[in-house]
Parts: sequence; structure tokens; C-alpha cells
Amino acid sequence: MAIETLLTAIAGAAAGGAAAFFVFRARERALRAEAAARFEAEARDLRARALTEASQSLDDRRQRLDEEDKRLRERETVVNRQLDRLGTVESDLRNRAEAVDATSARVEEQRRQVERQSGEWLARIEALAGTTAEAARRSLLGEVEARASREAAEVARAVVERARHTADDEARRIIAIAVQRYAGRHAAESSTALVALPGDDMKGRIIGRDGRNIRAFEAATGVTVLVDDTPHAVVLSGFDPVRREVARQAMERLVLDGRIHPARIEEVVTAVNQEMDQLIRKMGEDAAASAVVALPDAEVVRILGRLNFRHSFSQNVLQHSIEVAHLCGLMASELGADPVVARRSGLFHDIGKALSQEMQGPHAIVGADFLRRNGEGPVVVNAVAAHHDEVPHESVYGILVSAADAISASRPGSRSEGVATYLQRLQSLEQLAMDFAGVEKAFAMQAGRELRVIVRHEAVTDEQGVQMARDIARRVEDELTYPGQIRVTVIRETRCVEYAK
Repeated sequence: MAIETLLTAIAGAAAGGAAAFFVFRARERALRAEAAARFEAEARDLRARALTEASQSLDDRRQRLDEEDKRLRERETVVNRQLDRLGTVESDLRNRAEAVDATSARVEEQRRQVERQSGEWLARIEALAGTTAEAARRSLLGEVEARASREAAEVARAVVERARHTADDEARRIIAIAVQRYAGRHAAESSTALVALPGDDMKGRIIGRDGRNIRAFEAATGVTVLVDDTPHAVVLSGFDPVRREVARQAMERLVLDGRIHPARIEEVVTAVNQEMDQLIRKMGEDAAASAVVALPDAEVVRILGRLNFRHSFSQNVLQHSIEVAHLCGLMASELGADPVVARRSGLFHDIGKALSQEMQGPHAIVGADFLRRNGEGPVVVNAVAAHHDEVPHESVYGILVSAADAISASRPGSRSEGVATYLQRLQSLEQLAMDFAGVEKAFAMQAGRELRVIVRHEAVTDEQGVQMARDIARRVEDELTYPGQIRVTVIRETRCVEYAK
């Protein structure tokens, strides 16, 4: 019973499964049919859209092609029209070229005819004139050239003469203004190497036992002490003016103190040396301030101060440098140059004189090299080096320094000169002039600053007189020593005398 029931259940289950399978298959077929119908519908829609888009694209392309074809036809029309115009222009140009060729041929024929006629007329003119055209041209050019040369020479001579007078007048005006505006002392003080003593017994104390004091003094100062028959005085001799001044002050202090022995001498000389260094620096600073010049390098200040102990023809070189600085500044202002640079050049122009014992060469070159090494500008360096014409002038400042140096040295009273030396210099001037052939008389005038030479008119021509003045000036420069400059004037005179009776 149980088995039958089980079999019945199995059979029922199998029948239910078969029914379910058939239902599933039916549903599957229905779904497939529905999917196929939907796919076919979508495919139809896609084909329709694709056909529509393709048709639209073809229409657009066709429209663009039509428009392009239209533009090409228009361009073709324009090109054809331009070709027609070019053909017309080409034809016109061809006709004009033919006309120009014909005209050129006529002009060439006329030119040849004119040349033939010109040749015939030229031959007739040459036959009538008795000369050729080339010779006439050369003659005319020579005459024009000679006339132009004469006129040019006259104009040049007038210009040179006018420039000479103008330059002389302007130079005199500038120098006169500079000299008038600067008021300096005519005679500078001169240091002395003579030390006064209270009595002759002091000479023995200066010499010391076996000469030990004088030897110690000379070793400490570097100067020579001359104890001679000069009453109440000893003489100090030395090439270095600064050492000589140190020795003078030390000797005066020792004489005043009365204690003279080697230790005391060394102590006093050391103290004076220290004070002298400070004094020299202060003198350099005072000189720069007096010349209205910015304070230079410390070493330049020290060397500048040493110029106070140097003298040229008894003229104090430091005072001379200050005077030259002021004169340079005044003349530079008149000329429109920089007065600051001019004053600086004038103040330093003789600084090489304080170095001449330490370095070899002319003081202008030595001073310029020293200033260059201590940072001075090239304009001032050249002005210092060129103020005696030992190097070329690169600016107006060297010329101003030369002029101011001559003014300061040659003005009355600036440099003292003994009577014997003065007379000897005048005689040397006159004798030098008398050595030239044709000279009748020679006179040194204006304290030896002008030499007038009178020549015999029958022995010396005007041209020879000009050359003689130059030759005399050159000999004076080469053979004589003198301050400033000397003017040489050669006078040639012809006198015609008649008497009315």
C-alpha cells in the first residue's frame, strides 16, 4: 500500500514536471518571438534614420559643390577679363616701344648731326683763335687757379693776422684780470740755517769733549754743523731742507736749555721730528684750504707740506704753488673751464720738487708719477707733467698751469736776485745778440725780460730779421738760465733824410 502510494506520488510529480516544462518552453518561445519583433523594429528605425542622415548629407554636399562650382565660374570670368586687359596693355606697350625706338633713332641721328656741326664750329673757332680748345681750357684754369690762390692767401693772411691780434688781446685781458684779482705777497720769507748763540763759549759746549756732542748732533739730524769764526752763531749745512729745519729748531732748543750732551741731543731731535711731522701735515692741509682745493690723499698732503721748506730763487715753493693755484682758477673761470680742476693742477704742479732727492727725473714728471700712484685723476696728472712741455698737453689745464707758473715767477719782487747776477745776466743777453752777423746794437730792457736788437738795414732783410729773432730766442733758451720768459725784438730801420734849403 505504501509502495503504491509512493508510485502514485512519483507519477503525479512526473506529470506535474512535464506540464511545467512545456509551460516553460512555451514562455521561452513567446519571449524569443517578442525579442525578435522588437529587434526588427529597432533595426527598421536605425535603417530609416541612417537613410535620412545619408540623404541630408548628400544634399549638403551637393549644395556645397554647387556653390563651389559657382565661385569657380565667377573666378574664371574674372581671370578671362584680366587676360583680355593684359592683352590690350601688351599691345599698347608694344606700340609704345616701337614709337620709342623710332624716336631714339631720330635723336641719335640728330646727336650725330650736332656733333658734326660742333666739330666744324670748334675747328673754325680754333682756326680763328690760333689755339686749341685744350690749350684754352688749361690757360683759363691756370688763370682762375692763380686768382683763387691770391685771394685765398689774402684771406688767410687777414684771418691769421686778425686771430693773432684777437688772441693776444684776449690773453692779455685774461692774464691782467687774473693778476689784478689775486693779491699775494711779493716776497716770500726764506728759511735760514744760521743759529744765533748767546756767546762764543756756547760753541765749545756744542762741540763737547773730543767732539762727541757735535758728532751726536750730526748723526741724529743728518746735517753738518759748521763752527767757524762767525761771532755768536753756528751754521747748519744740509741738502734736505726738512732735516735742516729740524736741526735748526733742535739746536735752538738745546742752546736755550743749556744741557747739551748726546742723550739730551737724541731726546730733543726725536721730539722735534715728531712735531715737524705734525707741522708738515698741517702746512699741507692749510695750503689745500688756502687754494680752495678738496683735501687730497694723506701722503700727498705730507709731501705738499714739505714744499714750505723748499725755495726757488728765494721764492717759497709752497706759497708759489698756492699763488699758481689761484691764478689758474681765475684764468679758467675767464675761459669757461673748470676752476676746481685748474686750482688743483696749480697747487700740485711743483710737488715733485719735494721728491727730487728721492726719485730721479724732472720734477714735473716725478710729481705726476707720484700723484698718479696716489689716486689723482688723469687730467690733473697730465697738467702737472706737461707744465714745462716735457709731455704733450692733453687739456687746457696744463697750458694754464704753465702761464700761471710764469706769472708767479716773473712778477716784480717774486724772486730775489743779486746785483752781480742780475748785471751778468743782462750782459750775457746783450753779448749773445751781438754774436749774430748784421747786429748793430743790443739792449736788455725791462729787467732782462725783453731784448731789443737793432740790425743794419743793408745787411739784414726783413725775412732774415724774422729768422734772426727766432734764432736768438732759441739760443737764449739753450744757453741762459732766467725766470719767466724773455721777449726778443729785432728792429730793422731805413731812414731817408733830406734838407729843404
